[in-house]
Amino acid sequence: MSHQYIAIYIAGDIIMSDNPGEAIKRWRLIFGLTQTAIAAKLNTSPSVISDYESGRRKFPGSRFVKKFVQALIDTDLERGGLVLNLLERQLLREKFWLAVLDMREFTEPVPVSTFLQAIEAETLVRPPPGLDIHGYTVVDSIKLVLEVPPVEYVRLYGSTTQRAAIFTKVSTGRSPMVAIKSMSSVLSVKPAIVVLHGIKPEAVDPLAVEIAKRSYIPLAVTNLSLEKLIENLRQLR
Repeated sequence: MSHQYIAIYIAGDIIMSDNPGEAIKRWRLIFGLTQTAIAAKLNTSPSVISDYESGRRKFPGSRFVKKFVQALIDTDLERGGLVLNLLERQLLREKFWLAVLDMREFTEPVPVSTFLQAIEAETLVRPPPGLDIHGYTVVDSIKLVLEVPPVEYVRLYGSTTQRAAIFTKVSTGRSPMVAIKSMSSVLSVKPAIVVLHGIKPEAVDPLAVEIAKRSYIPLAVTNLSLEKLIENLRQLR
């Protein structure tokens, strides 16, 4: 597990939190840093950190979160990486895998046109010319929502963001796209394409389509049976 994934996990926990200030404080304490120490790493004052943590200042935004998380990781590496090692062991037990139905990396990149044809998908937001898909993740959307903490959604990307995120059991597609938008706005990572399974094009929430357009994420739907979908995906190389 890379430090990049841990960085994504921590940043996701902060951005998805109902109280980002408390989340910032919690992670600072987990890494054993004082407000003064983290402020020095960020070239700011301890009072600024205190204001963020207490809520006296509004949520600082994605740029601060990225710098904050990197400061945590850099400091821990300087100290031998003890906290990072503990986090790696903890994240290996994450609940994300309860929602995974299939996940694979292709041995060679697959043109998006070939990928979409294999799963008999209809596009709502067209992919850019020349797009290749390097892998896919198929998840049970109901289990994802009910059993998996939102911060673990980053596992959709596997070892690369150049992959398809395929959501089954969706009703409108709104929830997956909102979650992806939240993550991409903070972490600058997003799937190469999102596929909604088992839903007709006219049933897709217009907001989901609009998010896909504004985020430059191709969006498609397929009504293949789940068994046939996975079978066809596994035939791709």
